[in-house]
Amino acid sequence: MASSRERLASRLGFLLLSAGCAIGLGNVWRFPWITGQYGGAWFVLIYLFFLVAVGLPIMVMEFSVGRASRHNMGRAFHVLEPAGTKWHMFGWFSLVGSYLLMMFYMPVAGWMLAYCFYMGSGRLDLPPDQVGNFFGTMLGDPVGMTFWAALVLLCGFGVCWFGVRRGLERVVKIMMVGLLLIMVGLTLRAVTLDGAGEGLAFYLAPDWSRIEKAGIFNVISAAMNQSFFTLSLGIGAMMIFGSYLGNQRNLTGESLFIVALDTFVALTSGLIIFPACFAFGVQPDSGPGLVFITLPNIFNQMSLGSLWGSLFFVFMSCAALTTVIAVVENIVSYSMDVWGWGRKKSIAVHFVLLALLMMPCILGFNKWSGFTPFGPGSGIMDLEDFIISNNMLPLGSLIILLFCTSRYGWGWKNFLIEADKGEGPKFPRFVRAYLTWVLPFVVLILFIQGYIDKFF
Repeated sequence: MASSRERLASRLGFLLLSAGCAIGLGNVWRFPWITGQYGGAWFVLIYLFFLVAVGLPIMVMEFSVGRASRHNMGRAFHVLEPAGTKWHMFGWFSLVGSYLLMMFYMPVAGWMLAYCFYMGSGRLDLPPDQVGNFFGTMLGDPVGMTFWAALVLLCGFGVCWFGVRRGLERVVKIMMVGLLLIMVGLTLRAVTLDGAGEGLAFYLAPDWSRIEKAGIFNVISAAMNQSFFTLSLGIGAMMIFGSYLGNQRNLTGESLFIVALDTFVALTSGLIIFPACFAFGVQPDSGPGLVFITLPNIFNQMSLGSLWGSLFFVFMSCAALTTVIAVVENIVSYSMDVWGWGRKKSIAVHFVLLALLMMPCILGFNKWSGFTPFGPGSGIMDLEDFIISNNMLPLGSLIILLFCTSRYGWGWKNFLIEADKGEGPKFPRFVRAYLTWVLPFVVLILFIQGYIDKFF
């Protein structure tokens, strides 16, 4: 099966597909408001350090396992594991983790599509005190939210229907190029607003007093979490694209490019949001509502605000949809690799299942809002997010890390041989002790910290 596996047509297709999977709402929604909450520039520097120290090596490992096995995570461990070991028992992480992620990610991506329409049609041209009510009313409408989430569902599976080259590679290339062009336009507009300089200073000028105010441990913990989760590691989403990649380029150089592009999008999102916030006197640490409540108020005050607002939410939608398409392909490929299904059968079955399983998240904001698993203010989406973000992603990454460094797994030597195939910078040998003994401990701390933050 591996020998007849689909291959990507170009290196650019691999890079943009993998970057599209990594670039999502964590970059353009979560990163700006968490940066505002934890003090601006110092947080960014700490985040970049952990991105290289934690996220990058695990990404190289995911790609290596995928390319060496030519399979999804559900089958890859079975192909590469030493005889008599049971690493294949963890293959289900790929399917379950991808499902859990899409169960709440698709509805949130639907919010972005809805705001594209509402901003462009002028329905969000409201007094400042009414935008929050509009957002709440939108979430309270299960029919409307199901419609927008269904559009996301159709986009994700529709692209995957045409296969790797004609579907994923072709569509995501266009979306990623469009995303980057829109970002450049929005950035130029934001930094030329009157008063934008104060926002740039807040974002880019180091100010240790704000670190002390937030608490150094809280800042480090938040930066570590953001750097880890932004790359979509631990559920085989990167592994699947490694399985479609040829041997012409080594995986360290490719991973560096993807991390750099992911970081560019996150940092540029800050260049859009912070100057706009300060130009119109809005607090930059206003939390998750920054995108859906605060920014529409800012666009409403701009000249040609509907245009700039619509472009912003088109940009947000592109970021969300590239992740949806990539993770849907991970789900589809699981049943193709593990159960031997054809692509069309896999798409039909998973389309129906996800259409049903995304409904609890949608209903959690209206019909089922009385279910509060973590106390008042929480909901079904919080539960699903906690299971995937605080459990599946760190534990899946820990498994991949141990599989590639332990002599009882695939092992360090085999990992290096695969990672270094082709042209480009070689994976550094001197980090072996760090990856074998220190990084697993760091990932375990992330897992424990998730429970401390949630329950204590």
